[in-house]
Amino acid sequence: MDTKLTLKLDTKIISSAKNYASKQNKSLSKMVESYLSLLVIDEDNAKDEFEISPFIRSFTSPINTTENTDIKTEYHKHLEEKYT
Repeated sequence: MDTKLTLKLDTKIISSAKNYASKQNKSLSKMVESYLSLLVIDEDNAKDEFEISPFIRSFTSPINTTENTDIKTEYHKHLEEKYT
């Protein structure tokens, strides 16, 4: 069942999004629905409907830390390795 949703967005964003959706031969509503469905369904089902690039997916990858990890110390180690 479809339900109407009202969003307030910047006018330029809406215009650009409509142009993008048109080039993809999709409605803006369908594009938003596809994106939101990615947030709530598992990855296997998401790939069938809408593919997220590996670059974008990398933003959501969890950082491998433990409860005892000192983030500040780890950051300093990273900087030392990077600049030495």
